[in-house]
Amino acid sequence: MKWSAGTVSVSVAGQALDYACWGPAPGDAPTLVMLHEGLGSVGLWRDWPAELAAATGMGVLAYSRAGYGRSSTVSLPRPLDYMSREAVDVLGPLMDAAEVEHAVLLGHSDGATIAGIYAGTVSDMRVRGLILIAPHFFTEPEGLEAIRAAKVAYETGDLKDRLARHHDDPDVAFYGWHDAWTDPGFADWNVGDAIDHWRIPALVVQGAEDAYGTLAQVREVEERAYSPVEALIVDGAGHAPHQDAPEIVTPAVAGFCETLIALEDALSEAH
Repeated sequence: MKWSAGTVSVSVAGQALDYACWGPAPGDAPTLVMLHEGLGSVGLWRDWPAELAAATGMGVLAYSRAGYGRSSTVSLPRPLDYMSREAVDVLGPLMDAAEVEHAVLLGHSDGATIAGIYAGTVSDMRVRGLILIAPHFFTEPEGLEAIRAAKVAYETGDLKDRLARHHDDPDVAFYGWHDAWTDPGFADWNVGDAIDHWRIPALVVQGAEDAYGTLAQVREVEERAYSPVEALIVDGAGHAPHQDAPEIVTPAVAGFCETLIALEDALSEAH
């Protein structure tokens, strides 16, 4: 797997995943590993990975999960534990293929949940911190209603056309996400116990006007985490505060990473 600024493909866990990289390679700096939202892809991060590489001095690796972007497709319906499966089966092998040595996981929405599950279920000393933007650890009525509304936008509005610019199969991307979340069996989904096992610092970012999740998700992290947690609530921002208020979120991410790197350096000097 080469460290490439252009979008290329790598085989991981039997899937062809498209990915792109920015900034220094893993042997030269820590790596920020980005995990996209439920309708996201490498391309839908837009310019933010490059901006994060410049702001942090870290390498940045983003990939599209199977069924998204230019990655290989999946069969529908997705299993209701698809986020746990991604964390356990794919994320670690992807970092192995990229030869990541020290990582901070940055996830948005479903991607944040996957990052949180990984930190709580997989013993991986490479992962030194979590940046979780609009994470979900349990279902909320408000979020489920917003997901149902998204189906109307997809089937009667321009959402499908917009997603088609970034996904080889927008139907798989959309319905794989929508149908899992609105399945009756998903109503009791809860992965909050993963938080109990974190042993690394976390930055949780939540838009105050997020239609897909409430501040209860942030409180769940603050109440359950054993390790240090910093919460950033962005007034006026919705489900994507890094897009709505980059002037707030990007410096916060950079500051969090700077503190982690300084701590790592201090520990290395002490030994």
